[in-house]
Amino acid sequence: MTNRQELLNWVLITMRESAWAPLSVFVFYLVAKAFGGYLFYPPLDIPTHFLGGVAIAYFYRSAIAHSQKIIGSIPLPVQILLTLTCTGTTTVLWEFVEYVSDFFFHTNMIRGLEDTLKDMFLGLLGGLILLLWRRADRLEATDANSDRTV
Repeated sequence: MTNRQELLNWVLITMRESAWAPLSVFVFYLVAKAFGGYLFYPPLDIPTHFLGGVAIAYFYRSAIAHSQKIIGSIPLPVQILLTLTCTGTTTVLWEFVEYVSDFFFHTNMIRGLEDTLKDMFLGLLGGLILLLWRRADRLEATDANSDRTV
């Protein structure tokens, strides 16, 4: 298999397995925005950013896991750090998108510095929660498969 085929397989597998998560949050956001959900209930922004962090971390975690078939083994701490870094970068980029939308289209998405920082915090928190949950799930599976009694 050529490098190009391996890369294409990696992209396709990652998209098939995990692209649904961030796309679902984005579709929810678009529907809520279209029907005025954020105008009628501004705190809806909180779960949206939190779940966005969970979804994008899930996507990156999956992409990193599948990339090992191409580039070789990646130590778990590096995978976790890379996932958090990518999640944080995506969170910051999303806030830039909100700013650009406000600037050019007058959408009024950003309601000040505190709102922006809260949104970024919630996105990172969502990613961290996903990683901790996956870690706990892995530890539980390891304990279930071990010979020792707890």
